[in-house]
Amino acid sequence: MMWTFTKMHGAGNDFVVLDGMSQPIEMTPERARALADRHFGIGADQVLLVEAPSHPQADFRYRIFNADGGEVEHCGNGARCFVRFVHEQGLSRRNPLRAEICTGLITLHESESGEVSVDMGQTRYGPEATAFDAAGLESEPCGDDTLWRLPLPEGGYALLSLVGISNPHAVQVVNDVASAPVATHGPHIATHPRFRQQVNAGFMQIIDRHTIRLRVYERGAGETLACGTGACAAAVAGIRRGLLDSPVRVHTRGGPLLISWQNERLTMTGPAETVFSGTVDIDALVRRQAARPQP
Repeated sequence: MMWTFTKMHGAGNDFVVLDGMSQPIEMTPERARALADRHFGIGADQVLLVEAPSHPQADFRYRIFNADGGEVEHCGNGARCFVRFVHEQGLSRRNPLRAEICTGLITLHESESGEVSVDMGQTRYGPEATAFDAAGLESEPCGDDTLWRLPLPEGGYALLSLVGISNPHAVQVVNDVASAPVATHGPHIATHPRFRQQVNAGFMQIIDRHTIRLRVYERGAGETLACGTGACAAAVAGIRRGLLDSPVRVHTRGGPLLISWQNERLTMTGPAETVFSGTVDIDALVRRQAARPQP
């Protein structure tokens, strides 16, 4: 079966985007993994699927699949690419758009400058917001936040802010994000059994009260060049800790994002770029993946 696709990125967080409105798309974990594979597929952090909505107030539904094939709740950078894709493909001229994701509705607006703003929806905090088992763990207050002490393999602990922005996030403050142990502590936190749905692990360096640097190890994808919901979670965590003020400029390795949090309304603004389009024989791609020698 041949699928038409578009490769896009938002601040370096890259996606394979599929139009499920004009072609039949039956997504499976195997197909998502094959598309996202950077050596034997197209290559992406996530696969985005645009479909007809089931919610009467939504213009479209969009679904997100991580590189490991698992479907997740939200992707802020992907949401911006979704808007650009819908407009470029002529699927809708509406601006703003309302999109249905698995946790509700979000509103998105593309400006004349080409940047896209996303109303990120409800923000939640703490163990319940991140499906975190806090039984027996120590915690400490920090401003309006509560920090949880998660033990690390080599001893000591990470002090985590727990933030739910559809996706679950665990954010810690580090002195230098460039040398932060993202490659080791990231997967330890992301897959820790206390997080029943796994978690995105954020490493945040405070530059000033309106500026941070951020790296995120995403569940099911590894470290990405940018994470939109992770940028939002970091900004919210910093504001709740009393370290930051809105708006917050978040510098990721893929570029800057602007996060505004006023009166519980959370908005993210940033770029969305189209890289190329093409077609792929999805079933042949899956077969080649299955025939790969295993290490």
